[in-house]
Amino acid sequence: MSVNHRKKVAGITIPDSAIATQATELLLEHGTEFIYNHSLRVFLFSSLNAQRKQLAHDTELLYVASVFHDLGLVPHYSSPDLRFEVDGANAARDFLKTHGVPQDKLQLVWDTIALHTTIGIAEHKENEVALMYSGVGLDVMGEGYEHLSTVHREEIVEAFPRNDFKNRIIPTFFGGFAHKTETTFGNIKADVCAFMLPNFQRKNFCDCILHSPWSE
Repeated sequence: MSVNHRKKVAGITIPDSAIATQATELLLEHGTEFIYNHSLRVFLFSSLNAQRKQLAHDTELLYVASVFHDLGLVPHYSSPDLRFEVDGANAARDFLKTHGVPQDKLQLVWDTIALHTTIGIAEHKENEVALMYSGVGLDVMGEGYEHLSTVHREEIVEAFPRNDFKNRIIPTFFGGFAHKTETTFGNIKADVCAFMLPNFQRKNFCDCILHSPWSE
């Protein structure tokens, strides 16, 4: 895998503590170049949003969460029956436990990853959760693009290229849960299944109510 290892991009220092370095090594070992670049951009965008909004946060935890946030899509961390976001959150929690990270921080990282696709909730949680959600939204959907300076945008993309991101990210998502499409019920990844599978039948909440075992 050919990737850039940069100490500072767009004025943001990329953590190089033992925990951060080992997390990056896991991403390089089990992820892909495409996911690596996306994850590093997410961290940088999240950090720039923190600067812009003057939001205090734990930089190391935000970095670890960014590194692990899509690892639930790769075979090494993918479970047969959990949402990929939960797989990534579980993997990050297990990793941080080996470093003696306290429970409250374990939960914070777990929430940051597990909720990163949960529109309407993540942005109202703790700063780390809201910040990474904003970084993902910026890289994937361009949310907040108008707040990103041309200089920062070009420097970040030069360091961690998008490489046809718009066309590649949807198949990348789908590849991570094609074997468990039922886990997309009630979340935005059901849109990915519908895009990739022409005859995809979404599970319907109203059907769940009307066909429940209750007699009335």
